[in-house]
Amino acid sequence: MKHSQKLQWLFVALFFLCSATATFSQSLKSVFTDSESPLTYLGIDFTKNKLLDIGNPDDIRNRIYGSINDLTVNEPKNYDFMGAFHKSKVDNDLSAVKKSNAKININDILSTNQDDYNRLKESDIASVVKGLDLSGKSGVGFLFVYEAMRKIDKKSTAAIWATFVDMKTKKVLLTERMEVIPAGFGFRNFWASGIKKVLKEIEKNKFAEWKSKHGS
Repeated sequence: MKHSQKLQWLFVALFFLCSATATFSQSLKSVFTDSESPLTYLGIDFTKNKLLDIGNPDDIRNRIYGSINDLTVNEPKNYDFMGAFHKSKVDNDLSAVKKSNAKININDILSTNQDDYNRLKESDIASVVKGLDLSGKSGVGFLFVYEAMRKIDKKSTAAIWATFVDMKTKKVLLTERMEVIPAGFGFRNFWASGIKKVLKEIEKNKFAEWKSKHGS
């Protein structure tokens, strides 16, 4: 291949790379600047979650994980996505995360290793997103990736990644790890409250912070 042809191919590749980057930036920007821009809530992915406590892993995978996901869409007053993201409407589609959660190995749910509470990186979140079946979907999606549920004596904390994705390409647009202190009665309500508290933190602080960084 001649030198001029190589340069042409290089320029073409750079053009498409820059175009793709601009598209991703624009789609994320619209989340924070346009209250009418579409946003789809994809649910809670538990595939990397570790419970640092006692529990019934079979029941957790087969019933509780699904019940927590359902709670976040069935109780909009407690899980206020429109308020958190300053949107007039937020659609939801939990099918992808429920499909992934159903494949969790129950032997991987419980842990006695305290290091499991803080072990995930952004590359792990990208891997989770790549594993979701988002075929046929486009636009910006938002999901929670639950990293760990830790209960030590009377102190409990939850580690959750708030994650925006381009659903067509499954590219992570923004992800941030957040820690909250759950509260409530019963396993489902207790750990579901971690999601509610993350949403409250997004509404009060994180949305403005993300908008400042990604909305211009």
